Amino acid sequence: MRAARTLALLLATALSACATTTAADDVDSAWRPGYLWQSVAGHLRMLGAARPVDEVLADPATPDDIRQRLELSRALRDYASRVLALPDNASYRRYADLGRPAAVWNVVAAPELSLQLKTWCFPVLGCVGYRGYFDKAEAEQLAAALRAQGWEASVYGVPAYSTLGRLPGSVFADPLLNTFLRGAEIDLVRLVFHELAHQVAYADGDTTFNESYATAVERIGSRQWLAQGGREAQITATDALDRRRAEFRAMTMRARDRLDALYRSAAPDEEKRREKARLLAGLHTEYLRWRDGSWGGDRAYDAWFDSVNNARLGVLAAYNAQVPAFERLFERVGQDWPRFHAEVYRLAALTKVERDAALAQP
Repeated sequence: MRAARTLALLLATALSACATTTAADDVDSAWRPGYLWQSVAGHLRMLGAARPVDEVLADPATPDDIRQRLELSRALRDYASRVLALPDNASYRRYADLGRPAAVWNVVAAPELSLQLKTWCFPVLGCVGYRGYFDKAEAEQLAAALRAQGWEASVYGVPAYSTLGRLPGSVFADPLLNTFLRGAEIDLVRLVFHELAHQVAYADGDTTFNESYATAVERIGSRQWLAQGGREAQITATDALDRRRAEFRAMTMRARDRLDALYRSAAPDEEKRREKARLLAGLHTEYLRWRDGSWGGDRAYDAWFDSVNNARLGVLAAYNAQVPAFERLFERVGQDWPRFHAEVYRLAALTKVERDAALAQP
């Protein structure tokens, strides 16, 4: 219920306050009226812009590329509930064009010689290692203020976010957005399957469990989706994309681990700075070898590596570490989707130690 509690609390607080502060007014606290107001107002504007998919399809002004993606979304949304036993609700049955390339922009920051992310804290809700904005300019303003204080900061766009299906009524259901609709077909398929999985089972405070489960659902489900259409060529291309993403994660996590060991060492700061520069240069060189070698010149990660810093590396995590365990679980229940979801729901109610032990079974 965290998402529902969060939005309800932000609404109650922000609507009673004046939005007079800016992003840089207080870089240390998220609990400020201006920030709360932009969070709630931005979410409500997004919901207000959403229209039923059928209505958008019936509109002659709808561009052909959007029309094709919405027709696809309608088919895969029905498939998700009918075949994958994912929730049959109003989520992703409406569409909103936000007129911008990202749903929100997150700001992350880390010290010069540490990968420990700066956190922002809310009463009751706890602390998070990022601060999100619906306005990119405000995000950049905060990042600049953090850099002026000596932090390494980064701003990145997020194409979608989920309320976990916990808010009441179809008006509050998560809509399809232009920010992710125009991408590759497989990315849309996976995103919808992934986010719907979060509505089935969600363990508070266990990101690895939650993301690994949703990732397993998107991978298994998308392969079934493609297979039922006989699209073997697309399956092969998707497998290649998955390998590339796995290689990116392995490469960056190796660099992250080396830097973390360096920062935790007893070496003098100046030596740490020199070795940090060497490690980052080595990471970039390794990336170029992959990019211009087995990746066939794919430049999709250029921007990430061009601006890599402690903040970007600090936000990386082994979110998918338990995906193989969920895939084994899917096989153990006979590839039965309702049984699979029910078992994951049961695991989510256990303690983390109990969950991890259960998933470690061969």
